[in-house]
Order: sequence, then C-alpha cells, then structure tokens
Amino acid sequence: MKFSKKKGRRMDNSINAGSMADIAFLLLIFFLVTTQILEDKGILVKLPPYAEVPPVNPPSKNVLAVKVNAANELLVEGERATVASLRETTREFVLNPSKRDDLPSKPTKAVVSLQNDKGTNYQTYIAVYNELKAAYNEIWDMQAMGRYNQPYESLSSAAQRGIRKEIPLLISESEPTDYATPQATER
Repeated sequence: MKFSKKKGRRMDNSINAGSMADIAFLLLIFFLVTTQILEDKGILVKLPPYAEVPPVNPPSKNVLAVKVNAANELLVEGERATVASLRETTREFVLNPSKRDDLPSKPTKAVVSLQNDKGTNYQTYIAVYNELKAAYNEIWDMQAMGRYNQPYESLSSAAQRGIRKEIPLLISESEPTDYATPQATER
C-alpha cells in the first residue's frame, strides 16, 4: 500500500475575523452598559431665575455678612468669629428670638451673605457653607418638632415645603474678592 501525498495542498491558516469583531462589539456594549461613570459631586445650589431688572438690595439689618479672607479667617458682621460659633450666630440672626430691632423682623426677610477671597482654602469655604446650611437644618428641625412632633426629615414633602416657605434658605454668594493680589503688587 502506497501512501501518496498530494503536493500543492496546504492547510488554510486564516481565521474568520467576522465573528471576533461581533464578540468584541458585544463586550464593548456590555462594559458600556454595566460601568458606572463617576460624577463630580459638589454643593447643590438652586440658582434664582434670570431677571432683566437687577435685584433690590435688602436693608442691612436683614443681611448677615459672612466673609472668609485669604488667611482663612472668618468675619461675621466685620468681627472675627470661629466656624464653630457660626451655626448659633446664624440661628439667632434668622429666628431673632429676642425681637431685636437690628435683626430681621421675620425669617423670610433674613439673608445670609457669604463672600470669600480667591485665596480662601476650599476646605474652609466648605466648612463655613456646611455650618450655614446646618443652621437652617436645625431651624427646620426645631419647627418640625414644635409643629408636628417629628423630625424634619421624616415629614411629608408638603409639610417640609410649608416649613421652608416660612423659613426659606436664603444664602447669597457674591463674587470672590481678591484682596491679596493688590497688596502683593504694591511692594
């Protein structure tokens, strides 16, 4: 018996790439659908609607001026203060429990004006903003406990809106100042 080899016939080493492309495409879709894209988190602030007419400045007794300078020092109404004392100061300003004439007559008129320097540390800015927001959260919680005998967070959304309508969160942020630059250029 003779075994004859056929000359000229070779094995085909090519691979059909059509199915490989389909698999790669399916894997790409799978990873796009299942991957969670990280979002930058920041401070949630509701901006006022745009108006052609510039807003009217409220009387100075209705504005609590909070400033943070480039040295990360906190000034409340022009006097040095600590971040720890800011919450209590804000609560006293907004609620005016002693009915002082130099403070707002009611919480709907109270505006907290926050201004920082361009050289302010981000951590200091966040700490100050958190204390201002925490003051309002405590006020809302006190109102909820007094009226509904429940914490603010456990109230219905309608009840929460009612409390926020009586005591609105009014934090006005102005353009950051740049007090550090002119002093540095004068030298």
